[in-house]
Amino acid sequence: MIPIGNNQENARMTTMKEIGAFIAKTRKEQGVSQLELSQAADTGRRFIVELEGGKDTIRAGKLLRVLDALGVDINLTAPVGV
Repeated sequence: MIPIGNNQENARMTTMKEIGAFIAKTRKEQGVSQLELSQAADTGRRFIVELEGGKDTIRAGKLLRVLDALGVDINLTAPVGV
């Protein structure tokens, strides 16, 4: 995992554009290049470029590895009554 600060930002994201922008912002705040992140997440740099650009057809497993490398947690919440 890439060392990170104490960023406790919570955000509700519903599109890949929003997720990609969040990943790019987090990566830059940590001072990590796209190449360094791709190496830490065992993906290619092209995947990081596409992910940060909001590509809709990215692979979920790779996305999870990138989030893990950045130290980002995911919280899933079911609708009330489900």
